[in-house]
Formats: sequence, C-alpha cells, structure tokens
Amino acid sequence: MGLKEDLSYDPPCHPRACAIQNCLVKSNYKEEKCQGHIDALYECCNAFYKEKGDDASTSSCPKASLLRLKMKQRAEGV
Repeated sequence: MGLKEDLSYDPPCHPRACAIQNCLVKSNYKEEKCQGHIDALYECCNAFYKEKGDDASTSSCPKASLLRLKMKQRAEGV
C-alpha cells in the first residue's frame, strides 16, 4: 500500500504501525532491524498531521509534537 491508502485507512497509518510490530517479532525485538518500518510510520503520521492539523489524533501515531521530536532526533542520529 502507498501513503495515500495508509492515510485513508481506519485508523490512519495503522498498516505501517502493524508492519513495525511484525518486524519486531520476526527480528527478535531488535529495533535497529526495523528502522525502515519506523521511518515509514513517521512519514505517514507526518502527512496525517499536515492534512488534519496538529490537534488530530490516531491510535497509530504519536502526538504531533512527539513525532516531530522523534523525527528530528532520527535526522540528527540521536
């Protein structure tokens, strides 16, 4: 599925959140092996907040302020 489909899913971005869980189970909970899935979820959540506003919510995404902090930390390699 693409970003547009994942945004229209109910709840938004849920397939990407599930992909992280599946990856973690398969990798014996080694988060570093699932970074691509985490980035994909953050991409979806960021698009969700751009479309719906920072006060919107979905169970699949962290709050907008936390999402932006996490994205900044990842970009800086923290």
